[in-house]
Amino acid sequence: MVQVELSKIIIDEKNDEQAVVLREKDGVRQVPIAIGFVEASSIQMRIAGVTTPRPLTHDLLVSVIGSLEAKVDYILIDDLVEGTFFAKISLKDHSGNIVLVDCRPSDGIAIAVRLKAPIFVEEKIFHQALTLDM
Repeated sequence: MVQVELSKIIIDEKNDEQAVVLREKDGVRQVPIAIGFVEASSIQMRIAGVTTPRPLTHDLLVSVIGSLEAKVDYILIDDLVEGTFFAKISLKDHSGNIVLVDCRPSDGIAIAVRLKAPIFVEEKIFHQALTLDM
């Protein structure tokens, strides 16, 4: 696993597909991931410090995780199949058990920016992402 950080959010209101770019921490390799407008906006709003009068979906999930006395250890982008990225949220429950929960990378990133949780990418993804047409 290679730790990455959110490098860019690309929002184009005229296009259905937005993007985030994850850059290798202390490195130069990057992984672009196409995401939806709602998810891109949610990530951007959190980074910009915008608060909403009611919780957004990602805020709700963070609240549920906290209410269950669990902790997000990290987000892992772990696969790329036919142009679709796959991810997991690593949760530690109140007893210390680790639970991996399947998620979309965009949802994982939105949660990570809210909790300042680390994001990792499997090494193979860097090589596979080079062939994507974005």
